[in-house]
Amino acid sequence: MKSRLSSDRGRGLFVTVDGPSGAGKTTIVRHLAQMLLAEGEQVHMTAEPSKGPIGRLAAELTETVTGHALACLYAADRYHHVEHEIEPLLQAGHTVISDRYIASGLVIQRFDNVDPVFLWQLNEVAKQPDLAVILDADPEVITSRLAARGPHNRFQRTPSSSYAEVEFYQQAAETLSGAGFAVCKVDCSSRPPERSAAIIRHELMSLRAGSEVMSS
Repeated sequence: MKSRLSSDRGRGLFVTVDGPSGAGKTTIVRHLAQMLLAEGEQVHMTAEPSKGPIGRLAAELTETVTGHALACLYAADRYHHVEHEIEPLLQAGHTVISDRYIASGLVIQRFDNVDPVFLWQLNEVAKQPDLAVILDADPEVITSRLAARGPHNRFQRTPSSSYAEVEFYQQAAETLSGAGFAVCKVDCSSRPPERSAAIIRHELMSLRAGSEVMSS
């Protein structure tokens, strides 16, 4: 059994990283990509909303469109994102890392009081990642970080949004686990982002090792 990740296996792995605003998703994704590149992987970083036509529209309308309409728009972007960007790269052997995916689809529109059952139904047939990472953090730590950087969208301007968002992501993790997703929860309240990335990398190595055993 090989002890390191290898890019000569055909199909790549799909990893998603979700969590509360201010948890450090983008920084952790960047560190993870750098680690995998050092291992010889072909790595593609992406994010949602995507840079595709539906994703650009969703990003543009986030401040003015609410509730079910915005939830449907985000879900449409997700399916388009998989079909036109993620799946072709996986087929070509790339490891694809997405900053936000289904878990965020189960969380964000809850601030608009959309029923979580409806949100799950919108997303339940979206492509299942090989590893769904859910970041966790102390709400007070996140609140402090958001105050320092300023809100990026209307959801972050909601009073006590960090406390609600942490709880919503915990519930999303339970939903995904119950649906058979491989979920990795990482607490990044005080852990440096590179250490969080190393934990995710270790989980990916374990996934690869397990697939090698099954295919041998």
